[in-house]
Amino acid sequence: MTDRDRLKNMMEALLAWYPEHARDLPWRKDREPYHVWLSEIMLQQTRVEAVREYYARFLNALPDIPDLAEVDDDRLMKLWQGLGYYNRARNLKKAAEVICRDYDGSFPKEFEEIRNLPGIGDYTAGAIGSICFDLPTPAVDGNVLRVYARLLADSSNIDKASTKKTVKEALAAVYPREHAGMATQSLMELGACVCVPNGAPKCESCPLAHLCLSKKQGTWNDFPVREKKKKRRQEIKQVYVLLCEDKVAIVKRPEKGLLSGLWEFPNRDLPDVIENEKKKTQLAADTVTSYAAEPLRLMMYTEYTHIFTHVEWEMTAYYFECAHMPDVFTWVTRDELEADYALPSAFAPFVKKLPETGKL
Repeated sequence: MTDRDRLKNMMEALLAWYPEHARDLPWRKDREPYHVWLSEIMLQQTRVEAVREYYARFLNALPDIPDLAEVDDDRLMKLWQGLGYYNRARNLKKAAEVICRDYDGSFPKEFEEIRNLPGIGDYTAGAIGSICFDLPTPAVDGNVLRVYARLLADSSNIDKASTKKTVKEALAAVYPREHAGMATQSLMELGACVCVPNGAPKCESCPLAHLCLSKKQGTWNDFPVREKKKKRRQEIKQVYVLLCEDKVAIVKRPEKGLLSGLWEFPNRDLPDVIENEKKKTQLAADTVTSYAAEPLRLMMYTEYTHIFTHVEWEMTAYYFECAHMPDVFTWVTRDELEADYALPSAFAPFVKKLPETGKL
């Protein structure tokens, strides 16, 4: 059997399998492009179960594309808070503005037009094109690449653009013309729930088991082939939670760079680890004094490590009761902070330890 024949048989098997085995997900209720687009952007780097609540809340606040195009940036960031990778949200708004300006608010239906929208790459354009408009445009992500590599026992490095291009072309050649959307979703479903990324694949319940070369050869653990991950860079930070008259100090991050435009507690990078706790605490007190906040007492301190894709933040937060509220910061109550200001999840553990409004 040729690879093409194996892929054709794969499609037939998946189309028969999917209707009975598809998960009940809110973004599968219809083929509305805005819904599919939003879900695909949210699902990048984020688990399905985590996305459900965000998806419902986002659509309740911004039910259509014009609403998204007009939303205030701070409100957009608050709606996205906790999902991470905040440029996804910024690009959603930019793309919505383009759709309203150039397409009269209606989502474009051609692959190249979809692909040219801000924040949309080949995968997302392929997903929207196939699911919403039945275009023969495969959506090739890690799940699909894993299924493909195991099915054909293909040792090509899936992190290479050339491999992704080859897989996309091979799948496009066998995509069903009338059920392209189902083909895309069945591949996604199989990779997420059966031919899983962590642990052994569930071959006993896989509709492709009779076709899969790596199962036949007992080599599933060899696929897919990937680049070795680079070690994450470590950064050491002191965070200053400054409390005064029932309010806490926050500051907005620069408009460019990591977590750009979001709010955070004042903080500073340390060049090296300071082992002596007394010296660390004195440095924190001196820094707060330099802000003209006049620290009265150290209430507590706590440590937390936050992991990004390429960097780890080793953070120690110092909670100081202060005598003054310098204008260099924005001062808000805990209630206001939680309702109106988007803080990255890196700072969420420190918010949880704040006294309730009226309790300082």
